[in-house]
Amino acid sequence: MGRHTKDSVEVGRAERIAAASDQLSAASDHLPTVGESPPLPAPPPAVAYAGEGVPPPEAPHTGARHEHRWLVLGVIALAQLMVVLDATIVNIALPSAQHDLGFTDGNRQWIVTAYALAFGSLLLLGGRIADLVGRKVVFLTGLVGFALASAIGGAAPNFEVLVTARALQGVFGALLAPAALSLLTTTFTDPKERAKAFGIYGAVAGTGGAVGLLLGGVLTEYLDWRWCLYVNLLFAALAFLGALRLLHPGAPQDRPKLDIPGTILVSAGLFCIVYGFSNAETHAWSSVQTWGFLAVGGVLLMAFAAWQTRARHPLLPLRVVLDRDRGASYLAMFISGAGMFGVFLFLTYYLQQILRYSPVKTGLAFLPMVFAMIVSSVVAQNKLVPRLGAKPIVPLGMGLGAAGLAWMTALDATSGYAGHVLPPLLVMGVGMGLIFAPAMSMATAGVAAHDAGVASAMVNTSQQVGGSIGTALLNTLATSAATNYLVGRQPTPEARVQAQLHSYSTAYWWSAAFFALGLVVSVVLYRKGPPRPAVGPSEGAVHM
Repeated sequence: MGRHTKDSVEVGRAERIAAASDQLSAASDHLPTVGESPPLPAPPPAVAYAGEGVPPPEAPHTGARHEHRWLVLGVIALAQLMVVLDATIVNIALPSAQHDLGFTDGNRQWIVTAYALAFGSLLLLGGRIADLVGRKVVFLTGLVGFALASAIGGAAPNFEVLVTARALQGVFGALLAPAALSLLTTTFTDPKERAKAFGIYGAVAGTGGAVGLLLGGVLTEYLDWRWCLYVNLLFAALAFLGALRLLHPGAPQDRPKLDIPGTILVSAGLFCIVYGFSNAETHAWSSVQTWGFLAVGGVLLMAFAAWQTRARHPLLPLRVVLDRDRGASYLAMFISGAGMFGVFLFLTYYLQQILRYSPVKTGLAFLPMVFAMIVSSVVAQNKLVPRLGAKPIVPLGMGLGAAGLAWMTALDATSGYAGHVLPPLLVMGVGMGLIFAPAMSMATAGVAAHDAGVASAMVNTSQQVGGSIGTALLNTLATSAATNYLVGRQPTPEARVQAQLHSYSTAYWWSAAFFALGLVVSVVLYRKGPPRPAVGPSEGAVHM
């Protein structure tokens, strides 16, 4: 061994001894004295989600007391049910409300559209506000505001007040819905419990529309149409008391700043998109009030996407949406929302106008679909996704949805419930459960705590905008099909019935096409295998 080599070895040894001595000295300085509590261990490093393997690790437990988490799930599910069923409960009440307040058929759509416009365009902002201010505060504010808006609508003396109240419901719903889902994301940290929680939540979110039809029928038939709005006071009061007792206050420590330009661009863009498709129900597609708003909305959303790549504090960070599993989940919610609302709308028309069901009987007819959706949601999220992943489960749900809708095209004026309506409804229910629970869970899995609100808002935005677009598009296609069927035919009662059936069949075929598209998209985008965690910083690169 040369002299220089030996010297370098001795120097290295001396440096290591000195470093060890410094560490021991530092440790002794931090040793607790008598009566002093020992120091707390450092928190574990953040974990990012890669989307493959076992269920992902979750954000820190900030939503509720651990021992009350299942009660928290009940509070969150109740609030979500209130928001979702409100989209359909008012449909049943519309004829009675129109007769009572005396507004025209042309104005009738605004009772539904006012809610959809405010809700759909403000959801991303509502999710970011939950990240900024704190989810408990935003959740409680959303509940109180939604209840007050419902009370105003229930007591509305004229059309203008009712439309204003519906718009306010949409505003506060845009605060409430993302706060509820992000609370669920941060409350359930154990993978197995999280799977059960999202299975239940997905079933509630997916079946809320059908529950709204049933509840709206009961309230309208036995009480008054105004109770379709007043009933929200009961839901909100129960959820408010539970949230006040169970939820923890506070917001994430690393709260993001609000992206003002991004907020304006995306809110205006979503407003124009929803408004344009809503106008398609009463205006031609060639009308500037239809295509003009759609074009402006598209440009604004493209500008929003470009701005998000340059903004210092983006409203919707690209790391949230560019993960393959999350992106696939958002698209799955969008496509299934478009197809599902077609089922509720046109099957309701079929049962009431063709089979002459009462509002209550119509709501009861949807219950088997609700039960099938709940069962398949829980089974998918608890048993299937942890073993197989979302790739085979969500596409299977899309395929069942397409098959059920194609089956419904055979319904005619002589069809019975048990032999003709019930079987495709059950198929649809199973398919919806296989889509909603896994998609909602994967859409929020592994998101950093300060992004949980906006990631949750994207789920609701996808479903709401998809439903608005699907309803408007299917309505336009169905109306055109009925008109074309009567061309060259005598407008006899029998011909009108057949025109209605033809319009429903057209809507079912298009809805089936939506689900077929969803099958292809989910097969291509979802990763293979069950989800598994990947160690890394939560703010790291996007996993493609």
